[in-house]
Amino acid sequence: MNGSVGASVPPLPRVLSIAGTDPTGGAGVQADLKSIAAQDGYGMAVVTALVAQNTLGVRSVHVPDTVFLRQQLDAVSDDVTIDAVKTGMLGTAQVVRVVVDWLRAHRPAWVVVDPVMVATSGDRLLDADAESAMADLFALADLVTPNRDELRVLAQLAGAQPNDAIGAARAVARRWDVRVLAKGGHDDGPTADDALVSPDGSVRVFSGPRIATTNTHGTGCSLSSAIATLVARHGDWELAVGAAKTWLAAALRGADALQVGQGHGPIDHNALVRAALPTPRLTDAWWVDAAAVLDETLDCRFLRGLADGTLDPEVFAGYLAQDVHYLRAYEQHLATIAAGSTGDAATFWTTASEGCAAEARDLHQRRLAGSHADDPVHPVCAGYLAHLADAARQSAESGDVSILAAAVLPCFRVYAWVGERLGTAPVGHPFADWITAYRDPGFAASSARATELVEELARRADPELRGRMVRAFRQSVAQELAFFRMPERLGEPV
Repeated sequence: MNGSVGASVPPLPRVLSIAGTDPTGGAGVQADLKSIAAQDGYGMAVVTALVAQNTLGVRSVHVPDTVFLRQQLDAVSDDVTIDAVKTGMLGTAQVVRVVVDWLRAHRPAWVVVDPVMVATSGDRLLDADAESAMADLFALADLVTPNRDELRVLAQLAGAQPNDAIGAARAVARRWDVRVLAKGGHDDGPTADDALVSPDGSVRVFSGPRIATTNTHGTGCSLSSAIATLVARHGDWELAVGAAKTWLAAALRGADALQVGQGHGPIDHNALVRAALPTPRLTDAWWVDAAAVLDETLDCRFLRGLADGTLDPEVFAGYLAQDVHYLRAYEQHLATIAAGSTGDAATFWTTASEGCAAEARDLHQRRLAGSHADDPVHPVCAGYLAHLADAARQSAESGDVSILAAAVLPCFRVYAWVGERLGTAPVGHPFADWITAYRDPGFAASSARATELVEELARRADPELRGRMVRAFRQSVAQELAFFRMPERLGEPV
C-alpha cells in the first residue's frame, strides 16, 4: 500500500548542474543549486572548474583533471536518476568533450546549455578551442541560453552575421537544431523581452518589466538552471521559460537588498519563495526553543493540583505571598520599559505596570487574607528578581530596553499559555477565581501585544543584541518553571 501511494506522487525534478564555481555564491554551481531549490527541485552539481571570482570579476581559473570530471559525472549517473541537465562554464575543449561523451551515454530528457563564454563583467570564460568544440554539445541540447555577447559568437560559429538578436538566434537554432533563448536583459527600454526561438524559426516573446538594478551577477546561470528545473516538472519549454522569467524578475527586484559585494552583486534567489511564506517570528523561535522547559512547567505538581483542586490551600497562599513580592518588582521593570518607549508602546507598558500594582493589591492580598502577608522573599523568587534586575542593568548600560523587555515577556506568555491549558474551572472549584484570572481574555490580549512589541524590538536589534534578548527570555522561562515548583518547597529549610 505504501509503495503504491508513493509511486503515485511524482518526485521533485532531479537536476544536475555541470559548471564552474563562484566562491561568493552568486554564479556557477552555487547559483544553480539555489535556483533549482527555489523551483522546488533537487539540485546536484559536478564541478568543471574552480573559479576565483567575486562581484568585481574573475581572478583565476583552475581546471581539475578531466579524469576526475568524468568520475564525478559517473558517480552521479551510476546512482541517481537525472531528469534534467544544465551545463554552464566548461572552460576547455577537453572538458567539453568529456561532458559530450558522458551525455551521449546518459542523456536525460531535458538538456539546457548555458554557453558560458563571456561573464557579465566582460571576462572571457571559454578558450577558443572550446568554443568550436561546443558544436557537439549543442547537438545534444534542447535549449541554449546565451547572453547577448555569447549569441553573437555563436552566430559567427554558425556562419552568420545578422544585425539583430532574433536573426542571430535563428541562425544558431537552424545550424544546431536547438531552441535558443535570446535574452533582452542588456537591451534598453522599459521592458526586458526574451525571445524563445525554435529550430523552425518560430518565435515566442516573453515580455517583462526592466528591473532597475546593477546587481545581475549570475543572472544567466540562475535563469538557465531554473528553466531546466521547470521544464522537467511541466514538460513544456514555453511554460518553463515564462515561469522562470517571472521568478527571475522577482529575484532581480530583491537583489539590491542583499548587499553582497562591491561590484555587480547577485540576485535574490529566494525572493518569490520568501514572499509566499509567512514571515517567521523571532519570538516564536524563542518559544519553540523553550519547549522542553514549558512541558516541564505544565507537568509540575503545583499546576496539576491547581487544575484539579487538590492543591493545599496553605501551599497556594504561600505561592501568592511570593507572587506579591514578584509583582511589586515586576511593576517597576514594566515602568522602566515604558519610560524607554514611545507612542503606543509606552502606553501599553505603562498600563501593564499599573495592572501589576492593582493585581498585587486586590486579588493577591484578598486571597492571602493576612495569613502570609509577612512572608519573606524566598530564594527562588529572589533568584528570578535578580535575573530581571540584571536584564534591567544591561538595558540601562546599552540605553535600549530590548533586553529587559525580552526578560519580562515570559511572565505574560507563560501565564497566558498555562491559562489556555488549565481549562475552565467548574462551579465550586476552590481556585476558580485564580484559574479564571489565568484565562482572562484581556490578559491573553495583553500577552499577544507584549509579544508583538518585543518582536519589533528584536527585529530592529543587531545580532549581538538579539542574542542577549534570546538568552534573557530563555532564562526567564526557566525562572517561571522554578517559580511554579517553589510552592512545594516553601516549608523546607533554606
